[in-house]
Amino acid sequence: MKTVIIDRKWLRLDEIEEILSNSTKLQLDEDTKNEIQKCRDFLDKKVEKSKELIYGVNTGFGSLCNTAVSKDDLSTLQSNLVRSHACGMGEIVPFEIVKRMLLLKVLGLSHGKSGVQVQTVERLIYFFNNDILPVVYQQGSLGASGDLAPLAHLSLPLLGEGEVLYNGTIRATSEVYAELNLTPIVLQSKEGLALLNGTQFMSAFASYSIANCFKLWHQFNVIGAMSLEAYDGRLNPFNENVNAIRNQKGQMEVAAQFRSILDGSQLIARHKEHVQDPYSFRCIPQVHGASYDTFKHCAKIIEREINAVTDNPTVFPEDDEVVSAGNFHGQPLALVMDFMAIAIAEMGSISERRVYKLISGTRGLPAFLVANPGLNSGFMIPQYTCASIVSQNKQLCTPASVDTIDSSNGQEDHVSMGANAATKLYRVIENCYSIQGIELINAAQALEFRRPLKSSKTIEKIHEEYRKVIPFIDKDTYFHPLLETSKQFVKHLILI
Repeated sequence: MKTVIIDRKWLRLDEIEEILSNSTKLQLDEDTKNEIQKCRDFLDKKVEKSKELIYGVNTGFGSLCNTAVSKDDLSTLQSNLVRSHACGMGEIVPFEIVKRMLLLKVLGLSHGKSGVQVQTVERLIYFFNNDILPVVYQQGSLGASGDLAPLAHLSLPLLGEGEVLYNGTIRATSEVYAELNLTPIVLQSKEGLALLNGTQFMSAFASYSIANCFKLWHQFNVIGAMSLEAYDGRLNPFNENVNAIRNQKGQMEVAAQFRSILDGSQLIARHKEHVQDPYSFRCIPQVHGASYDTFKHCAKIIEREINAVTDNPTVFPEDDEVVSAGNFHGQPLALVMDFMAIAIAEMGSISERRVYKLISGTRGLPAFLVANPGLNSGFMIPQYTCASIVSQNKQLCTPASVDTIDSSNGQEDHVSMGANAATKLYRVIENCYSIQGIELINAAQALEFRRPLKSSKTIEKIHEEYRKVIPFIDKDTYFHPLLETSKQFVKHLILI
């Protein structure tokens, strides 16, 4: 079992994915523990010696920021904060996202700028390492002042309260604690605020989403190439010269991928009767390329965020200062998640147009991709389903980040709504896997009408693997199980 040492060094997005995909264990290094403890000791001394109000440490929260709290009640203040803010609603956050939240919260607190106890961070690590995953709800965060409600649900099990998924069952945390002989954490001053202030709900969704956007992008290229072959399309729009003169990096990368994927194909090399292909084929480099450039930009913002300190106030022992500021504000993530949703939805949109062309009964393909149309409806209605999903994506791509609503009696008067951007982006990505599955089932079907000519080794290998789970359709059949299997094929397998 691999162990990753948390040592405050920069973690790349691909390293985050490796940690999450390989049952990796986390461990704090001694220097990081010392930094966390040094910050905690400084804060304790600051509270003990100073009479000044420090937001969230010896005051109330939000618009109660000027209300002093006695030293005897500082621990209760923090526990009350967690309990009172655990008021999420809606669907349960997928547990693969919750595990990311645990990891990212550990990373944020490990910088030693938050004033938490070492044992609090180590308990979060214990949850991560043993797959004790808090039940978190999707609704409740405004994406500023931190992801308050979701992170409260993430933190409630530290107190031995709330619910967790453990060994495949959702249970009361108190039961799991009794079973594992765990003692609830007694929060010290500022700890509840450190746990709840932060962007880990948004950044967990964002890091999951960017990884899946790159996967979807790559697979839309591969499946698009199969569709191009099945439609008897031309390779000219993917030539190096015509793409180089526009000098858009994503466009050139897509064109290069297509040339590589289709290298050696008999189909692409044969004489074409038509002069041009429709935009959904001819403009793949421009459309897919623009999405790729978008994802590259968004990845930079997300990687910065997962390596940041995003709670408030922030503690600087070296400067003898506790700064109340706004690092919890989710605007950077809100904007890029809205952008990502648009970029990946566009790839789904152009994919559906390729499906429409494949079933249109042109270029020597039978109508609806069955040999006896009329008696058989064939692939008519999967395109309807695809169009419906594409339309829903367009609705989900209405930006969340343009909205804001006052909260906490006007103290928190501009919020990012990044949490809503996160949850709808997740839905767009799921929809794009469905769209991709539908394009692939159509492309694989259409390719067989081009026999005995062969495509490239890459395309033929994918087609061969796909036929192990999805058969050629020669007459009408119950389509839903096939479409669901096709979605799972593209979601869980690496195409090349």
